[in-house]
Amino acid sequence: MSAVPAAPRPNAVVAALACAGITVSLMQTLIIPLVPQLPALLHATPSDATWAITATLLAGAIATPMIGRLGDMYGKRRMLLLSLSMLVIGSIIGALSDSLTPMIVARTLQGLSAGVIPLGISIMRDELPSDRLGTSIALMSASLGIGSALGLPAAALIAEYTNWHVLFWTAAAAGAVVLVVVVTLVPESSVRTGGRFDAVGAVGLSVGLFCLLLAISKGADWGWGSGRTDGLFAAAVVVLVLWGWYELRAKQPLVDLRTTARRQVLLTNLASAVFGFAMFAMSLVLPQLLQLPKATGYGLGRSMLAVGLVLAPSGLVMMVTAPLSAKISRTRGPKVTLMLGAVIVALGYGLGIVMMSAVWQLVVIAAVIGAGIGLAYGAMPGLIMSAVPVSETAAANSLNTLMRSIGTSVSSAVAGLVLAQVTISFGGLQVPSQNGFRLILAIGCGASLLALAIAAFLPKHTPPVAQAAVVPGALEADPVA
Repeated sequence: MSAVPAAPRPNAVVAALACAGITVSLMQTLIIPLVPQLPALLHATPSDATWAITATLLAGAIATPMIGRLGDMYGKRRMLLLSLSMLVIGSIIGALSDSLTPMIVARTLQGLSAGVIPLGISIMRDELPSDRLGTSIALMSASLGIGSALGLPAAALIAEYTNWHVLFWTAAAAGAVVLVVVVTLVPESSVRTGGRFDAVGAVGLSVGLFCLLLAISKGADWGWGSGRTDGLFAAAVVVLVLWGWYELRAKQPLVDLRTTARRQVLLTNLASAVFGFAMFAMSLVLPQLLQLPKATGYGLGRSMLAVGLVLAPSGLVMMVTAPLSAKISRTRGPKVTLMLGAVIVALGYGLGIVMMSAVWQLVVIAAVIGAGIGLAYGAMPGLIMSAVPVSETAAANSLNTLMRSIGTSVSSAVAGLVLAQVTISFGGLQVPSQNGFRLILAIGCGASLLALAIAAFLPKHTPPVAQAAVVPGALEADPVA
C-alpha cells in the first residue's frame, strides 16, 4: 500500500475518488431491501433489528468530523484508505453474520467509512489543476446522492434473486477494488498541519452527537415524550454547549468554531442540513407509494426492484448536472447555483403533491428533485472551501457532510411521525394515507424554500475555488509535534 504515483493524473484521480464516493454512499441503501425481513433474518425483535440501520447512522456522524480533522493533520489519502478498509472489513463481517450483534458491528464499521466523500473533495482541492477543480468537486459531492439512488435497484435485484449475504460480499468486493484503485492512482497530499489531535473535543462531540441522533432515530420507538428520549435530548444540549465552550478555548480544536461561525460557512452548513432533510423526504415517500397495494386507491402495488428502478434516474440526473453545477458556479457564483438547486427541488416536491397516480409521474418527480440536489450539492463544497484556510479543508467539508446527515436523520423522524399519525384503515391494519404522503411532500417543498431563503443571505460574490497556491511541504509538520 505504499506505492504512490509520481505525479497526479487528473482524470485518474477524479475517477478513483468518484468511485470511492459512490461505493461508500451505496451503504446507505444496501440494507433497505432487507428492512422488512431483518427481524427474521437476525433472530431479533423488530425494535432491536433497527439497530442495524441506526448503528451506521451514529458511526458515520461521529466518524466524519474526526476523520476529516485527522486527514488535515496527518494525510488525507491515509485517512481515505483507513475509511475504505473499515468498509471492506465491515462488509465481510456482515456477509458472515446471522445474528444481530455481529451485524451491528458490521454496520458500525461500514458507517465509519462516511468520511470518504469530504476527504475526496479535499484531495481534489490539493491535487487537481484549477480548470478541473469545479466540475470534479461537484461530481464528488453529488456522489452521495448518485450512489444512494443507483444502489437501491442493484441491492433489490441481488436481495430478490440471491441469498441476502451476497449483498455484503458484493459491497466487500467493491470496496476492495476501490481500495486498490485509490492506492494505485491517488497521491498523498503534501498539505498537512500536523499538531496534536484534540481527543477531549473528539469525545465531547461524539457523546453529544450520539445522544442527539439516538434520540432522533429512536424517538418514535421509545415515545417522543418519554423520559429516555427527553433525557437524551437534554444530555445532547448540555454536552454540546460544554463542548463548544471547550473548543473555543482549545489551542488546536477538533472544529474551529470561529471559522465555522463565518457567515458563508455557517449559512452553507445550515442550507446543507435543510437540503439533507429535503433529499431524504423523497426516499421515504416514493418507495411506500410504489409498494402499497392498488386497493388502497393510491398505492401502485410494485416490487422493491421497481422502486429501485424508479429512483435510479435521479442518480443519473445528479451525475449529469454535476458539470452544469460547476459551470454555473464558475460564471455566476456558487450562491446562484445553490439557490437554483433549491428552486428546482421545491418544484419537484410541488409536482409530487399533485402527481402520484402513475409510475412515470414518480420517475419525473425523482428526476426533477435529483437535478436540484445535484446542482445544490455541487455548489456547497465551493462555498465552504472558498471561506476556510487550506489547512482546514477536510475538517470543514466533513462538518458540512455531517450537517447533511443530521438533516436526513431529522427528515426520517418527521416523516415517520407524520405517516404514523395520518393513516387509514386497510385490511385491518393502519397504513399511511394519501394525505400523509402529500403532507411530507409539502414539508419537503417548504424545506427547499427555506434553503433558498438561507442561501439568499450568502455573500453576493464568492471567489471561485482554486488550487491552493502552496509550496509542496510548506504546511507539513511533524505529526507528533
